[in-house]
Amino acid sequence: MAVKDPRYSPPMRAAHITALEGPDAIEVVELPDPTPAKGQVVVAVESAGLNFPDLLMTRGLYQMRPRVPFAPGGEIAGTVVAAGPDAAFERGDRVMALTGWGGFATHVLVGSERCVRIPETMPTDLAGAFAFTYATGYHALVDRGALAAGETVLVLGAAGGVGSAAIELSVALGAKVVAAASSADKLAFCAELGAAHGIDTSHEDLKVRAKRLSGGSVDVVYDPVGGEQADAALRTLGPGGRHLVIGFASGTIPRVPWNLALLKQCSIVGVAWGAWALANPLRHASNMQALFELHAKGALRPRITARHGLDEVGKALRAMEARQVMGKVIIEPSR
Repeated sequence: MAVKDPRYSPPMRAAHITALEGPDAIEVVELPDPTPAKGQVVVAVESAGLNFPDLLMTRGLYQMRPRVPFAPGGEIAGTVVAAGPDAAFERGDRVMALTGWGGFATHVLVGSERCVRIPETMPTDLAGAFAFTYATGYHALVDRGALAAGETVLVLGAAGGVGSAAIELSVALGAKVVAAASSADKLAFCAELGAAHGIDTSHEDLKVRAKRLSGGSVDVVYDPVGGEQADAALRTLGPGGRHLVIGFASGTIPRVPWNLALLKQCSIVGVAWGAWALANPLRHASNMQALFELHAKGALRPRITARHGLDEVGKALRAMEARQVMGKVIIEPSR
């Protein structure tokens, strides 16, 4: 029988999507305490990272479409407060977990196989802002992009959560980064992360500037944006270049001119980290260990730029939709 911590008491609260109508349809509700079954744990959530898929889910635009009502929130960190039989963790263990959804809540019921022990070197709040962006970036740059030291990476949407993680990872792997973002403030933020150069996409020509700053061509494009920027970025690649397709934050899926891939002798590479991690758990675990080691060395440090309680989840998602977010935003359900 599961043993509960005295701190695990009702009411449980969650920020629910009540209709697929965007952030304005978020409502905080009280729910019954979850009870863990075999192999499951209940995590008291201290930190839950805000990511772009959470915004897409509020409108039913993500590939995963849970039945309404549900809480968004695909990554959490906290303390195990109840454990079912044969669970891999015990009450009191600090864990981080990839939940898909459900993370914007005071407590989350999750299979213990989805949890990873938080290293002693990492605070719990940072752990809630770590896995999604850095694991995506590591899989993209290392597994799919075969990034080599000395190469140049053009990062689109560079000031956001995924982009800022890509900057740090690229620098840690010995590459030079050209950051593309939409304002001077965002580019200053990217420079603090280690970007060697910046392109203000609000008034500079992305293709022309990227080629000039990279000495003629770039080796890797890290693209979570899509749209018009994708076409311009593809044209900056040299022979052997790799355009890593991460997502479409612009809202527009580009129409790829296939002749460019032929003429430039470059590759357009899809990166579906979530599906890959589920299909390759051992390799994903190895990647996470490599990321923990880079964090322990000080090479990776999530920049948490805003913290919100459950009552402010809608506000946080609206800021992301308006492209006002830099670095990582976390939800702290106990606030």
